[in-house]
Amino acid sequence: MRIWDINPGYLNRQSLLGEHRELHGIVSIIVNNKKGYSKHPETLRWIDHGWALFQRHQLLRSEMILRGFRELSPVTASGGKNRWPPVYIDDPWEQILILKSKYKGKEQGRIPLPVNVQQLLSQHKYSILARDPDLYKTIGKEVSGKKPRQGLPGLSATLVDALRERPPAGNLKNTLQHMWGHISGFFTGSKKEVDSWSPQKLLSEIQKLVILSQEPYLLTSTALNELQIWISDASQSTDNAKS
Repeated sequence: MRIWDINPGYLNRQSLLGEHRELHGIVSIIVNNKKGYSKHPETLRWIDHGWALFQRHQLLRSEMILRGFRELSPVTASGGKNRWPPVYIDDPWEQILILKSKYKGKEQGRIPLPVNVQQLLSQHKYSILARDPDLYKTIGKEVSGKKPRQGLPGLSATLVDALRERPPAGNLKNTLQHMWGHISGFFTGSKKEVDSWSPQKLLSEIQKLVILSQEPYLLTSTALNELQIWISDASQSTDNAKS
């Protein structure tokens, strides 16, 4: 049993579907007090972290939709809001290494497994900018002074932790506008139309145009899937407040 902590864009289709299946299994064990695999380390670390399981499921769902899957199986886990498991089975960089070994000669994920710190940071650029532009500048300075393979374990953990934080609304909007700049040339409508879009609509159109055009930079960006879960979560919170 395994729930990965790195972005599911790194998973190939088989691993993506496999984690989705395992996550539903862990939720069932925890919610229904089942004994099977209840003592497994992966199950134990998610106990009392139902909110985080729900968020991870939403992230998997977002990536599955990008890959052309239909995902209609909800997760009802809750509790422990804004709290993630404090431990890993394998730390984030070790997870990357596991996938590199597993995928030798096989299908890869949407996002290439990084070979150096520069590539790893580039893949997470817009995800970090959506949280804190100053953090991105700080990490960028640190990375620029490192050898290509130096600092990968530490940076991997920093990035996973950062992406577990909710992006501030202003940063999120600015980030989506920067992302739109990569694929705006493929859009046949007007700028006025784009300016009227909600963040949800803008990200949806970005995702569609990236997949259609195969624009290389955003196609290998973690932001393409993970920003979706925070936009959706904010929309649900607004709807709940109105009801």
